[in-house]
Amino acid sequence: MGAVALWLVVQAIAQVELPAAGPVPRMQVLPLPGDKASVVRDGSELARYYFGKDLYRPFLYPLIGPSGRSLTRMGHPRDPNTHSHHNSVWISHHDVGSVGFWNDAKSSEGRIVHQKVLRYEDSNEEALIEVQNAWVDGAGRGKVLLEEQRAMRFRPQNDGQWLLVLDMTFSAPKQPVTLGKTNFGFVGVRMAKTIGVNDGGGTIRNSEGAVNERQVHEKSARWVDYSGPITPTARDGITLLDHPQNPNHPTVFHVRDDGWMGTAFNFAAPYTIQPGKPLKLRYGLWVHAGVPTAAAIEEQFAGFAKGW
Repeated sequence: MGAVALWLVVQAIAQVELPAAGPVPRMQVLPLPGDKASVVRDGSELARYYFGKDLYRPFLYPLIGPSGRSLTRMGHPRDPNTHSHHNSVWISHHDVGSVGFWNDAKSSEGRIVHQKVLRYEDSNEEALIEVQNAWVDGAGRGKVLLEEQRAMRFRPQNDGQWLLVLDMTFSAPKQPVTLGKTNFGFVGVRMAKTIGVNDGGGTIRNSEGAVNERQVHEKSARWVDYSGPITPTARDGITLLDHPQNPNHPTVFHVRDDGWMGTAFNFAAPYTIQPGKPLKLRYGLWVHAGVPTAAAIEEQFAGFAKGW
């Protein structure tokens, strides 16, 4: 082909009209090798979901705050061995039909086993991971005690803040299952070491005006906030929200000055899930900058409480 002919071909290609660009959602779920999925906002990771079948239970790590660092950590800062189950943000329970699922010790023989991904969805408004899990008695019997459908919705906000909405539906497949009286379960959050009251000068507050473990621990509230230093110059935090339609709302919160907070659904009494009558729960984690006022948290709670 001569130079002139080649030039004509190049010009013809250059004049080809490209198709209109499709939308590129701000919020996306990126499946990763090794049974993981990353959630990104504008290309930057906010969180990662781990669901390998060799795990005791699935979990989320990290949860990236507005300052660009994870506001959660893996394991207790002072006791990494007996608290190896403190995996950032996780869902579990201490007594499901008399079987423990909460920790990694021999006393907890249950396993929360990932079954399948139901949906990955991307949009400007939220990224969605929806999965199906089986809560299995691991004591050599393999009996499924609970079937769980879990949806995790990651919703962007201004100034690097965002909201994680956790929706869980628990079903008893064949016979009633009783959730025993305990202050462990369902949601656990292990904060970054520097955010803890003891190790970093953080602060715990709840919707009733109480402050830190002595006042907040094992008390009912609509929300609990844990905020503290995450860089030498910045404070970030997470507010754990209990939806008004949850049974037992306002829930009891299990909190510690060492950087731990969680919901205690069965603090006061057992709860039995009957076949055909699933238990539905919704919790929120507001990942925020600074130490917000109670009024600012109440505004977030009002928006969270509206829809379900």
